[in-house]
Amino acid sequence: MAYIKFKELTRYFSFSNEIDIESLPNYVTDYVDENEKIILAYKTTRDKAIFTNKKIVIFDSNLLKFRTKVIYEIPYKSISTGAIEFSNNKAKILLTLDSGYQIRWDFIHMGAKEKTNLRKAYSKMMAYVIGDKDE
Repeated sequence: MAYIKFKELTRYFSFSNEIDIESLPNYVTDYVDENEKIILAYKTTRDKAIFTNKKIVIFDSNLLKFRTKVIYEIPYKSISTGAIEFSNNKAKILLTLDSGYQIRWDFIHMGAKEKTNLRKAYSKMMAYVIGDKDE
């Protein structure tokens, strides 16, 4: 008999604001290599996520529990499937990693412009996943 244990890599994030790439704090840009380009950045009230041409970096801050911060770096080459879902003023990105872990990001308070930016970033990201873009 075999057991498969499922554990989410992260909890659900509800990103509410796009961040201007030029105004990112140094601790965020420190995780971006010199030959990487930031495509898009988002934040919650305390967490941040950036999409580069090579990876996704998530800054998960838990200020209630020992003031910890966990930084996840997810290279596009480790993503096996992805989906994007749009509804009224929301969007979701659903990813499955080669390891079997699943990740879900919710984007809230999205207008038409924000949805277009997210769709373009998702399309670029998936092009990197399937190898249609140069790293």
